[in-house]
Amino acid sequence: MQEKKLLLEKNGPHLARISVFETNRVSKNKLVGYCEIDLLEFLAQDSDSDFEAFELFDPASAGKVVGRISLSCSVEDPIETEKNFARRILGIVDYNEDGQLSFSEFSDLIKAFGNQVADNKKEELFKVADKNGDGVVSMDELAELLAIQQENEPLINCCPVCGEALEVSDKLNTLVHLSLCFDEGTGNQVMTGGFLTDKQASYGWMLKLSEWAHFSSYDVGLNSGSSASHILVFDRKKKRLVEELIDKKIVLSMRAIYQSRIGLGLMDKGAKEILQSISEKQGREMNTIESARDIPKFVKFFKDQINLAEIKYPLEHFKTFNEFFIRELKPGARPIASVEHDDVAICAADCRLMAFKSVEDSLRFWIKGRKFSIQGLLGNEIYSSAYADGTVVIFRLAPQDYHRFHSPVSGTIDKFVKIPGCLYTVNPIAVNSKYCNVFTENKREVSIISTAHYGKVAFVAIGATMVGSITFSKKAGDHVKKGDELGYFSFGGSTVICVFEKDVIKIDEDLLANSARSLETLVTVGMNLGVATRNKQKLVCQNR
Repeated sequence: MQEKKLLLEKNGPHLARISVFETNRVSKNKLVGYCEIDLLEFLAQDSDSDFEAFELFDPASAGKVVGRISLSCSVEDPIETEKNFARRILGIVDYNEDGQLSFSEFSDLIKAFGNQVADNKKEELFKVADKNGDGVVSMDELAELLAIQQENEPLINCCPVCGEALEVSDKLNTLVHLSLCFDEGTGNQVMTGGFLTDKQASYGWMLKLSEWAHFSSYDVGLNSGSSASHILVFDRKKKRLVEELIDKKIVLSMRAIYQSRIGLGLMDKGAKEILQSISEKQGREMNTIESARDIPKFVKFFKDQINLAEIKYPLEHFKTFNEFFIRELKPGARPIASVEHDDVAICAADCRLMAFKSVEDSLRFWIKGRKFSIQGLLGNEIYSSAYADGTVVIFRLAPQDYHRFHSPVSGTIDKFVKIPGCLYTVNPIAVNSKYCNVFTENKREVSIISTAHYGKVAFVAIGATMVGSITFSKKAGDHVKKGDELGYFSFGGSTVICVFEKDVIKIDEDLLANSARSLETLVTVGMNLGVATRNKQKLVCQNR
């Protein structure tokens, strides 16, 4: 019998992917089968049996069954959870293993909690906990003390197992974090845990439990994106975390440049010009006949993220790598949400999306550059006070993505303004850096779309490392329907930012929730973005 506890939030992810690996290999585990279960549905069903059998599917052959696995799922009583929690905490300093804490043992425990205030009044706390006055604190007494203090004045500021600082206001995630740490620390986990994706499990990467706990509070995107060797995003369609493929050497190089004051100092001394030169050279190479030889290798590397069936033409059609890079898709490959309703805005690109109600939120959760501002992003010619505290939506395109961008709204294009600049990477490692200002320093082109439902929407296409050009397929005065193609980026990865005027759009809650936890959401063109909050007539009058 194997058991695994996990946190299931009411409005959080509830689709579990259970993967079975062969682990008798030295360097790499082999995925032999998997199944997917909706945990909320599993818990809600009425069954006579405690266990239910599920088919395990072959990861290499769609639909092929390779075995079965029996599973049982139940909800643990919160009181039992707290008792188990207290029992494990007690076990850390119960040196004589009598199930009780002397004052000396209790003092060591309080010290391990990292709470200086509590440490200074441990005698008082010991008396409060010792209800029956027998000179020791039992498991039940400790559980009661922790429950009372957690509500009033939390004792636990840091995890006594891994030492990580805890969010004292979040009792549930503190409980989950500590319980998981105790499991790993004592070797009691009989089921391998701590993996966020199948890819991590296949390489046997044991994540720190602090990262697992971050996932339970969705603080995983920023932690994994800016400071780890992998980038995790939440796939909106599949409703699970996926890992973004990126070469480790590139990660280390980007961190050395963008996450340090020294690295950015070098950028100021001429490396910006080098990046510009490299990008231009790479752009020219991607337009040569010889570059077409790289297409099959590129497709193989991103085999799980490029769907060849969606592409308008076969691979043999593309004479250069750049022709493939700016590939078109077949009609209908990207359905447009609520296509007849212009008061529903859509996602503008296949990308990793971050959305914020205000600029202040974007600075708090994602953009760490010290000088970022909407005025700096849009430039003086475009900027108006209507955008000052507006809604910001960031669409980050990775190299493997479909690189044509589309209009998120219906309206008329007023103007285009080109703003010269650098070609920093738009990877989260740079965006999350406090030492550079990617969005306001990079080369970009700003367009304004006048709409009936959202006022004037600023659409900013931002160049990045290896992106030789930004090409718009529309011109000023053109009318666009939401979903219409606006243009494309040449080779590389880049970003589109949409800025809406204040209080004109209500962004979908799942996008805001993920973004507030520094977690990008993987979306495709045409998916729902949000709805207009003001009536059409009022906006028309304002725009006259």
